[in-house]
Amino acid sequence: MTSEEETTTTEGAVAEKPKLDLDVKIDNSGPCRKHISVKVKREDIDRAIDESVGELTNSAAVPGFRVGHVPADLIRKRFKTELNDQVKQRLLVESLEQISEENEFDPINEPDIDIDTLEIPEEGDFEYEFDVEVRPDFALPEYAGLKIERPNWEISDEDIDGFMKRYADQYGETSEKDGAVAEGDTIVCSVEFSKDGEVINKMTDLRLQVRSTLRFYDAELKDFAKLVTGSKAGDSVETEIKISDEAEKIELRGEKLKATFKISSVHQTDAPDIDDELAARIGFPDVETFRKQVADTLERQRTYEQRQATRRQVLDKITESADWDLPENLVLRQVENALRREILEMQQAGFTRQQIQNHENQLRQNAVSSTRQALKEHFVLDRIATTENIMVDQSEIEFEIQMMAMQSGENPRRARSRMVKSGMIENLEAQIRERKAIDFILGKAEFVDVTKKPDTDHSITSVARPIAGTVTESIDEEEESEAEE
Repeated sequence: MTSEEETTTTEGAVAEKPKLDLDVKIDNSGPCRKHISVKVKREDIDRAIDESVGELTNSAAVPGFRVGHVPADLIRKRFKTELNDQVKQRLLVESLEQISEENEFDPINEPDIDIDTLEIPEEGDFEYEFDVEVRPDFALPEYAGLKIERPNWEISDEDIDGFMKRYADQYGETSEKDGAVAEGDTIVCSVEFSKDGEVINKMTDLRLQVRSTLRFYDAELKDFAKLVTGSKAGDSVETEIKISDEAEKIELRGEKLKATFKISSVHQTDAPDIDDELAARIGFPDVETFRKQVADTLERQRTYEQRQATRRQVLDKITESADWDLPENLVLRQVENALRREILEMQQAGFTRQQIQNHENQLRQNAVSSTRQALKEHFVLDRIATTENIMVDQSEIEFEIQMMAMQSGENPRRARSRMVKSGMIENLEAQIRERKAIDFILGKAEFVDVTKKPDTDHSITSVARPIAGTVTESIDEEEESEAEE
């Protein structure tokens, strides 16, 4: 090799950055939580200071000196605060990256470090400590060759007729009536919830269709139709309602409240004829096309129910040994994510807004325990996906967005923008990856088809509000309002 080639090679080489000389102590500080103490040696601090001084020397503008010719001692004195912040940032980033590379734990989120309280000492080592949530450490269960029962049933003409009627009822003519409330009517009312004479919550201008069950986020009133049937505008009716054991307000969990309904008006709806005229109003060329679309929707819902049933069996089997605990704050932070993913599944399967709202309210009544289980399932499925090298392509995400947009009549680009804005896009990617992991397991499972039709309850009216908690938009309403902006 010539001297010229040696010079070129030397100039093109990138010097490998030396590793920090760290003292690291890692202790368990709770479920899925590590406490990490770090000591950075003085030699590494001095090296980082020298590097930062060199960078500032090349860029700092100091009166009386040309850029790049400011004495190092003056840089250290004049830019002491800036140097301290820069060195602190540099050492934190380098040490955290090195700790992550050299230790076998998988952080769930960013370390809990109060950077403002840390200072680089004038002498001696730089020490800091922090807590971080990590993925649970567990042995993967055996997931090949599981025996799974798969429900199956025929979609009958009666099923299609019933769906068409319920869908068509949304387009019926509604009028106020003077007579007594009957099941199927809609009442406009206010509801007051109290305990021992103290008003806990009050809801006004509720429009409630009179059905057998009235469901809130955190409570359920059975026999609602029996309660209000026979009443008239101006009447009040009282009953007792029990708050969920997982309601937001801890002091009200499991408590029974008095609920007073004050009816201001009663409305009846005349169901429309299911004909070509109605089909055109809904957006179909004729009633036969409407019927075919309903049949397709029911088939998608059957696929959803089959997937959910087989998924539950798979998850029950692979999480039997998942007896590890999860931090309560992690579970609480993930409640909304878990709900969003459930609702995404139902939207993809073509369920109606009312069915989704009913399911959301039911989930919210047991949100903490169901989220804890969902997180355990996520960690197991994520490990299986990693083990089997299961990935999600961008094309798969776009396909799902297009399908959901098509079902809701929304522009795909607008649907994507809405999902990015609301954070749903990350949920969608994780959902697809988990679904592929389940499909992988099911691909190696033994199936037994059983005739079992799901119990579909159409006698529920849902209110997208809690009784004992903060009033927030339901996920479905939140997405709708974002789409309208």
